[in-house]
Amino acid sequence: MEAPREGAVAELVAAAAAGDGAAWEAIVARYARLVWSVARALGLDAADAADVSQTTWLRLAEHLRRLREPERVGAWLAVTARREALRTRQRGERLVLDGWCGDGPDEAGELDAALLRSERDAHLWRSFSGLSEPCQALLRVLMSDPTPSYVEVGEALAMPVGSIGPRRQRCLQALRKQLDDAPGALR
Repeated sequence: MEAPREGAVAELVAAAAAGDGAAWEAIVARYARLVWSVARALGLDAADAADVSQTTWLRLAEHLRRLREPERVGAWLAVTARREALRTRQRGERLVLDGWCGDGPDEAGELDAALLRSERDAHLWRSFSGLSEPCQALLRVLMSDPTPSYVEVGEALAMPVGSIGPRRQRCLQALRKQLDDAPGALR
Protein backbone atom coordinates (compact mmCIF):
# COMPACT_ATOMS: atom_id res chain seq x y z
CA MET A 1 0.00 0.00 0.00
CA GLU A 2 1.52 3.34 -0.97
CA ALA A 3 1.49 6.42 1.21
CA PRO A 4 -1.53 8.65 0.59
CA ARG A 5 -0.99 12.00 -1.09
CA GLU A 6 -0.67 15.12 1.05
CA GLY A 7 -4.04 15.93 2.63
CA ALA A 8 -5.67 12.62 1.69
CA VAL A 9 -5.53 11.35 5.27
CA ALA A 10 -7.22 14.52 6.54
CA GLU A 11 -9.92 14.07 3.89
CA LEU A 12 -10.47 10.46 5.00
CA VAL A 13 -10.78 11.58 8.62
CA ALA A 14 -13.28 14.29 7.68
CA ALA A 15 -15.32 11.83 5.61
CA ALA A 16 -15.28 9.22 8.39
CA ALA A 17 -16.33 11.85 10.91
CA ALA A 18 -19.26 12.67 8.63
CA GLY A 19 -20.35 9.01 8.71
CA ASP A 20 -18.67 7.63 5.59
CA GLY A 21 -18.12 3.94 6.37
CA ALA A 22 -15.74 3.44 3.45
CA ALA A 23 -13.52 6.24 4.74
CA TRP A 24 -13.47 4.64 8.21
CA GLU A 25 -12.54 1.28 6.66
CA ALA A 26 -9.75 2.95 4.68
CA ILE A 27 -8.33 4.47 7.88
CA VAL A 28 -8.51 1.12 9.65
CA ALA A 29 -6.89 -0.66 6.69
CA ARG A 30 -4.05 1.86 6.61
CA TYR A 31 -3.26 1.94 10.33
CA ALA A 32 -4.41 -1.37 11.86
CA ARG A 33 -0.98 -2.96 11.63
CA LEU A 34 0.65 0.11 13.17
CA VAL A 35 -1.72 -0.03 16.15
CA TRP A 36 -1.14 -3.78 16.53
CA SER A 37 2.64 -3.50 16.30
CA VAL A 38 2.78 -0.71 18.88
CA ALA A 39 0.87 -2.88 21.35
CA ARG A 40 3.08 -5.89 20.68
CA ALA A 41 6.23 -3.75 20.82
CA LEU A 42 5.38 -2.90 24.41
CA GLY A 43 5.46 -6.56 25.36
CA LEU A 44 1.78 -7.48 25.31
CA ASP A 45 0.71 -10.96 24.29
CA ALA A 46 -1.60 -11.39 21.31
CA ALA A 47 -4.82 -11.33 23.37
CA ASP A 48 -3.89 -8.13 25.20
CA ALA A 49 -2.65 -6.54 21.97
CA ALA A 50 -6.03 -7.31 20.38
CA ASP A 51 -7.77 -5.67 23.33
CA VAL A 52 -5.53 -2.61 23.07
CA SER A 53 -6.19 -2.43 19.33
CA GLN A 54 -9.95 -2.47 19.85
CA THR A 55 -9.73 0.13 22.60
CA THR A 56 -7.55 2.35 20.41
CA TRP A 57 -10.08 2.20 17.56
CA LEU A 58 -12.88 2.94 20.01
CA ARG A 59 -10.96 6.01 21.25
CA LEU A 60 -10.53 7.19 17.65
CA ALA A 61 -14.25 6.79 16.99
CA GLU A 62 -14.97 8.82 20.12
CA HIS A 63 -12.52 11.60 19.18
CA LEU A 64 -12.73 11.56 15.38
CA ARG A 65 -14.56 14.87 15.10
CA ARG A 66 -12.29 16.60 17.61
CA LEU A 67 -8.86 15.78 16.14
CA ARG A 68 -6.89 19.02 15.92
CA GLU A 69 -4.56 17.68 13.23
CA PRO A 70 -6.51 15.08 11.24
CA GLU A 71 -3.61 14.65 8.81
CA ARG A 72 -1.62 13.20 11.74
CA VAL A 73 -4.16 10.52 12.64
CA GLY A 74 -1.43 7.88 12.34
CA ALA A 75 0.65 9.57 15.03
CA TRP A 76 -2.49 10.02 17.17
CA LEU A 77 -3.24 6.31 16.85
CA ALA A 78 0.36 5.36 17.69
CA VAL A 79 0.36 7.49 20.85
CA THR A 80 -3.08 6.27 21.88
CA ALA A 81 -2.10 2.62 21.33
CA ARG A 82 1.07 3.19 23.35
CA ARG A 83 -0.87 4.69 26.25
CA GLU A 84 -3.48 1.92 26.18
CA ALA A 85 -0.76 -0.74 26.03
CA LEU A 86 1.04 0.79 29.00
CA ARG A 87 -2.24 0.91 30.95
CA THR A 88 -2.96 -2.72 30.13
CA ARG A 89 0.56 -3.77 31.04
CA GLN A 90 0.38 -1.90 34.35
CA ARG A 91 -2.97 -3.42 35.24
CA GLY A 92 -1.66 -6.87 34.45
CA GLU A 93 -5.13 -8.06 33.61
CA ARG A 94 -6.85 -8.80 30.37
CA LEU A 95 -9.72 -6.75 29.07
CA VAL A 96 -12.41 -8.95 27.61
CA LEU A 97 -13.95 -7.42 24.52
CA ASP A 98 -16.58 -9.29 22.53
CA GLY A 99 -16.35 -9.79 18.82
CA TRP A 100 -12.63 -10.34 18.34
CA CYS A 101 -11.67 -13.26 16.17
CA GLY A 102 -8.06 -14.35 15.83
CA ASP A 103 -6.40 -15.40 12.63
CA GLY A 104 -7.22 -18.89 11.51
CA PRO A 105 -4.51 -21.45 10.88
CA ASP A 106 -2.51 -21.16 7.70
CA GLU A 107 -3.88 -23.89 5.46
CA ALA A 108 -1.84 -23.00 2.37
CA GLY A 109 1.03 -25.03 1.04
CA GLU A 110 2.16 -28.59 1.45
CA LEU A 111 3.24 -30.14 4.72
CA ASP A 112 6.98 -30.08 3.91
CA ALA A 113 6.94 -26.44 2.87
CA ALA A 114 4.90 -25.53 5.93
CA LEU A 115 7.33 -27.39 8.19
CA LEU A 116 10.34 -25.61 6.66
CA ARG A 117 8.61 -22.24 7.03
CA SER A 118 7.74 -23.08 10.60
CA GLU A 119 11.35 -24.02 11.44
CA ARG A 120 12.67 -20.87 9.75
CA ASP A 121 10.14 -18.68 11.53
CA ALA A 122 10.87 -20.30 14.90
CA HIS A 123 14.59 -19.70 14.36
CA LEU A 124 13.92 -16.07 13.45
CA TRP A 125 11.69 -15.46 16.47
CA ARG A 126 14.15 -17.18 18.84
CA SER A 127 16.86 -14.85 17.53
CA PHE A 128 14.51 -11.88 17.69
CA SER A 129 13.70 -12.63 21.34
CA GLY A 130 17.44 -12.47 22.09
CA LEU A 131 17.50 -8.79 21.14
CA SER A 132 17.20 -6.02 23.71
CA GLU A 133 13.67 -4.81 24.53
CA PRO A 134 14.25 -1.44 22.76
CA CYS A 135 15.39 -3.23 19.59
CA GLN A 136 12.42 -5.60 19.68
CA ALA A 137 10.02 -2.69 20.12
CA LEU A 138 11.56 -0.66 17.30
CA LEU A 139 11.67 -3.54 14.82
CA ARG A 140 8.08 -4.61 15.63
CA VAL A 141 6.79 -1.13 14.88
CA LEU A 142 8.91 -0.78 11.74
CA MET A 143 7.63 -4.16 10.46
CA SER A 144 4.12 -2.75 10.18
CA ASP A 145 2.59 -2.73 6.75
CA PRO A 146 2.39 -0.09 5.48
CA THR A 147 5.60 1.06 7.12
CA PRO A 148 4.82 3.94 9.48
CA SER A 149 6.58 7.25 9.06
CA TYR A 150 9.49 8.00 11.36
CA VAL A 151 7.31 10.65 13.02
CA GLU A 152 4.72 7.96 13.84
CA VAL A 153 7.45 5.60 15.06
CA GLY A 154 9.02 8.33 17.17
CA GLU A 155 5.71 9.20 18.78
CA ALA A 156 4.78 5.55 19.33
CA LEU A 157 8.06 4.73 21.05
CA ALA A 158 8.84 8.16 22.54
CA MET A 159 12.15 8.47 20.74
CA PRO A 160 13.70 11.25 18.63
CA VAL A 161 13.08 10.87 14.91
CA GLY A 162 16.79 11.39 14.16
CA SER A 163 17.79 8.36 16.20
CA ILE A 164 15.40 5.90 14.54
CA GLY A 165 17.49 5.14 11.43
CA PRO A 166 20.81 4.57 13.23
CA ARG A 167 19.14 2.51 15.97
CA ARG A 168 17.29 0.46 13.34
CA GLN A 169 20.59 -0.32 11.64
CA ARG A 170 22.22 -1.38 14.93
CA CYS A 171 19.21 -3.55 15.79
CA LEU A 172 19.24 -5.27 12.40
CA GLN A 173 22.98 -5.93 12.74
CA ALA A 174 22.35 -7.44 16.18
CA LEU A 175 19.57 -9.61 14.72
CA ARG A 176 21.85 -10.81 11.91
CA LYS A 177 24.48 -11.74 14.51
CA GLN A 178 21.85 -13.57 16.60
CA LEU A 179 20.68 -15.47 13.51
CA ASP A 180 24.23 -16.46 12.53
CA ASP A 181 25.35 -17.41 16.04
CA ALA A 182 22.25 -19.33 17.11
CA PRO A 183 22.37 -23.12 17.30
CA GLY A 184 20.64 -24.59 14.28
CA ALA A 185 21.23 -21.44 12.21
CA LEU A 186 19.85 -21.76 8.71
CA ARG A 187 22.71 -20.95 6.37
